[in-house]
Amino acid sequence: MSGQRPRGEHEAPDGATYAGAGVDLDAADAAVEAIKPHAARTQRPEVLESLSGFGAFFALDPKAYKKPLLVAATDGVGTKLEIARALGRHDTVGRDLVAMVVDDLVCSGAEPLFFLDYLAIEEIEPEAVSEIVAGIADGCEEAGCALIGGETAAHPGVLTDGRYDLAGFGVGVVERDAALDADRVTAGADIVALASNGLHANGYSLARRICADAGLDLGADHGLLVQTLGEALLRPTEIYAPHCLALIAGARVQALAHVTGGGIPGNLQRCLPEGLGAVVDVGTFSVPDVFRVLQRAGGVDEAEMWRVFNMGAGMLAIVEDAQEAVALLRGRGVDAWRCGQVVEGQGVRLAGLDPAR
Repeated sequence: MSGQRPRGEHEAPDGATYAGAGVDLDAADAAVEAIKPHAARTQRPEVLESLSGFGAFFALDPKAYKKPLLVAATDGVGTKLEIARALGRHDTVGRDLVAMVVDDLVCSGAEPLFFLDYLAIEEIEPEAVSEIVAGIADGCEEAGCALIGGETAAHPGVLTDGRYDLAGFGVGVVERDAALDADRVTAGADIVALASNGLHANGYSLARRICADAGLDLGADHGLLVQTLGEALLRPTEIYAPHCLALIAGARVQALAHVTGGGIPGNLQRCLPEGLGAVVDVGTFSVPDVFRVLQRAGGVDEAEMWRVFNMGAGMLAIVEDAQEAVALLRGRGVDAWRCGQVVEGQGVRLAGLDPAR
């Protein structure tokens, strides 16, 4: 893994110090040492020891592919980090970060290969940094990709009150003739939903506004029964990439849509070609309770809920045979169901949507 050091100005000659400005280089060195074991457990055979210490090396085996395409993606965790800060828990947001990137990569049919992170934080505290990166390593292990590099930057005076931001960058590989795109999609194909466990990492600006305006206590369950609202909001994003790769290998997949900002209509539309639309039956969904808690507290219209949130499905697969795909996914422990169909026409229609709910 490439070295991680804060970037900034050199110490001034008049007695001012970097530490006095809010950047502790000794803490940065300690953070690097704390991170190393987490990165080590994610390594793949293709990862080489860095020759310079400033970059990471990954040796793609040319004999393993015919016409490989490298696929790159980047994303963040967004204002879900504010929920983590409010609860004082930082062990899950790293997994969110990996999920948001690798689940984008797999929508092209790509196997995630390696991942890099960027952490900007008010003050480098080795224990906090290690906790965050441990979550990133957990996500990389689950996704099967290597954490090969990153950067930790102290931003005193810019980030305040313990705030931090995360960004992730991933690269995957797919054979050119196996790459998924809209041209593969045909009328009559089935749409299969892969269940989510909550908000994942989208819609938190609305969720936080509702919580603030309605005075919702994150430490109360609000009818969720098995957990508090804060715990429900902090649930880490599902990592679908390994299951989607198995689905591609074992079923006839035409396209995949990662349901992030824009909900099901906005993201499913992205993998439909000109002249084809889709009908999704919202009555097939088991909407997680956390969505209804937020909807009631905020008086949010049903159509707006489906436009903003995933509402219970974090990934959609367009396949030739839903029964085949659902059986494969359920065999891997993934809750999946047929939720719709590709049709002639334009746009994504949500059948059974009750705007008055």
